[in-house]
Amino acid sequence: MGPLAGMKVIELAGIGPGPMCAMLLADLGAQVLRIDRLEPSGLGSPRPLRFNLTLRNRPVIALDLKDKAAVAFVLDLIEKTYALIEGFRPGVTERLGLGPEVCLARNQRLVYGRMTGWGQDGPLAQAAGHDLNYIALAGALHAIGRHGQPPTPPLNLVGDFGGGALYLAFGVMCAMFEASRSGLGQVVDAAMVDGVASLMTSYYGGHAGGLIHEERGTNTTDSGSYYYDAYECADGKYVSVAAIEAKFHAELFRLLEIDTTTLPQQSNRARWPAVRAMLTERFRTRTRDEWCALLEGSDACFAPVLSPSEAPYHPHNVARQTFIEVDGVIQPAPAPRFTRTPADRPAPAEPAGSHPAEEVLAGWIDRDAIVAARRSGVLR
Repeated sequence: MGPLAGMKVIELAGIGPGPMCAMLLADLGAQVLRIDRLEPSGLGSPRPLRFNLTLRNRPVIALDLKDKAAVAFVLDLIEKTYALIEGFRPGVTERLGLGPEVCLARNQRLVYGRMTGWGQDGPLAQAAGHDLNYIALAGALHAIGRHGQPPTPPLNLVGDFGGGALYLAFGVMCAMFEASRSGLGQVVDAAMVDGVASLMTSYYGGHAGGLIHEERGTNTTDSGSYYYDAYECADGKYVSVAAIEAKFHAELFRLLEIDTTTLPQQSNRARWPAVRAMLTERFRTRTRDEWCALLEGSDACFAPVLSPSEAPYHPHNVARQTFIEVDGVIQPAPAPRFTRTPADRPAPAEPAGSHPAEEVLAGWIDRDAIVAARRSGVLR
């Protein structure tokens, strides 16, 4: 099921954006094989496997990649692989004997996807780092936060998953499209700092044109404007408004029963704090549900601020089946959606050894090779 059915991908186990990229491909039908370490407990924060949602939808085998026989086994698998994903520091897979040159020699059509924070080269290429560091260097973190406050970490969505996993998945699919014409694979160097900089393209354009101020919390979409922000309600919960365009701005204030003729021009930044104070007072007069009854579904550009425990049960998300339940765990459904080749329902993450190797590796390698790998101790 899914538009990527028939596509074989090997994932060398890592954390963060690599597994997320592999999940995206697997969700849309790719046959992804995760090759994990023999003792994977050091990867990421410990949690029961069923809650490690980015590991869903693909089988896993455990190999000791410091063993030359295990490396040879992986190279045999690569012969029938469309793409490989790895997220080690530059040079690690080369030292293991699984670098791009060796792998492409075994399969000239292979797309070799590399996920790092800093990239495969440059002064910081070998330095340790995490999402926050990468978005800081790309200029994104500086722009996120309220006026007069320090930069605010936006979870690890911008670097790991936005500038990382999504750009790696996009790069892999682009390289596969090209390989379908040329018959040749290539290396995809996906660096989070590059991806985040790309995500900031519109921001950098506005900054260059003098339309965006560098000072945090002074612009339209960074909490500077009163008409693009979240407001507290009488019950301590929040609602969001994003009435940027004039007609939506007018509709918001009409429904709030505020006469816009008494307000300054929407573009008058000097008066934004005064109008914000007015909206802050107004939204505190009713509960979040009461504001939803009045504003939700209108052209006021409004939505309640829902917690992760609330969002799956909102009527809109329920109607679209945006969230699904797998193995008793509520989680986001595969996205995006396809009319002719819809994605199948995800399978929960499973530990290595959950299924016989003959079943997991069917279509990758012949049975005799699997038996030999068992006897030699490569498959434990």
